[in-house]
Amino acid sequence: MIFNRFVSGASALLALTLLFALDAAAQTNAPPDDAAVAKRLARLGKRSIRAHDPSTIVRDQEEYWLFVTGRGVPSFHSKDLQTWISGPPVFTNQPPWVAGVIPTNRPGLNFWAPDVIALGGRYLLYYSASTFGKNVSGIGLATNLTLDPSAPGYRWVDCGAVVRSTAADNYNTIDPSVSQDAEGGLWLAFGSFWSGIKLIQLDPATGLRLTPDSPVYSLAHYSSIEAACIYHHEGYYYLFVNWGKCCRGINSTYNIRMGRARRITGPYLDQAGVDLMAGGGTLFLETDGPFIGPGHAGILREGGRYWLSLHFYDPTRGGAGTLAIRPLQWGPDGWPKAGETARH
Repeated sequence: MIFNRFVSGASALLALTLLFALDAAAQTNAPPDDAAVAKRLARLGKRSIRAHDPSTIVRDQEEYWLFVTGRGVPSFHSKDLQTWISGPPVFTNQPPWVAGVIPTNRPGLNFWAPDVIALGGRYLLYYSASTFGKNVSGIGLATNLTLDPSAPGYRWVDCGAVVRSTAADNYNTIDPSVSQDAEGGLWLAFGSFWSGIKLIQLDPATGLRLTPDSPVYSLAHYSSIEAACIYHHEGYYYLFVNWGKCCRGINSTYNIRMGRARRITGPYLDQAGVDLMAGGGTLFLETDGPFIGPGHAGILREGGRYWLSLHFYDPTRGGAGTLAIRPLQWGPDGWPKAGETARH
């Protein structure tokens, strides 16, 4: 999500209200699909659910799961990556750490941009709490042995805050993205505006920060940057980030940029060799007709196939954030490309 540091408190509250009002109204007030637009969006991977800032898709037994921005961290599940069904939220009460770290977080269950990974026989879910326009933020961790709410061991355990930022910091601890390096190390990328995208190492045993004062690595910077995603493929770490502005419906300007590095800590260079810390970033995906403002990339590998998950702003739903899943191909030069007709 986008958090311009210059937004006033009143404007921030209004923006938050409008964002959720837009999503709530979109289903009932959406105009009929034009056949050509509907066909085009289907080719570009549109799914039926409204979703903003979708997590990476993970699998539990025979079902796929993802989590999105919203009250209590909403969940969705699917057996085929096509039809998605609403699941239970992660939280029904505010985790205790939130009030102490972000006392201005109101209402207390609106969490942003979650991400999830399966590791060591359990699921680690990272989520962010903040307020629009401020970098007084925190990223929390919740764990579960299973994602199936009917399973005996289903219970989300609050593990507290992983990392936080205050007004004295030059970064913003939101938009978590969790990944592993080639040696099995666990890492968390995050950041929105301010000084850009950061990275810290995590303890795989706990899912928390390796040490309270472990290094904070800088990966990418731009005037409007957020929504990092790191994916390891054939000797390179690929960093996807969003440039532009989200949360404005069909007026959103989100686009996805990328770079790659031999080490997870960088430096990340684009296809022209420009460091993402110096404003580099090869265009990966942008608005394509009715497929507006793509953002929050995630990658799922199933056998020898790769899938790209993300949201876009759907003009047939009044500009509501909507899930898309598209095939991902890797070119001869190693760089990825988003495909069409995401069906299998």
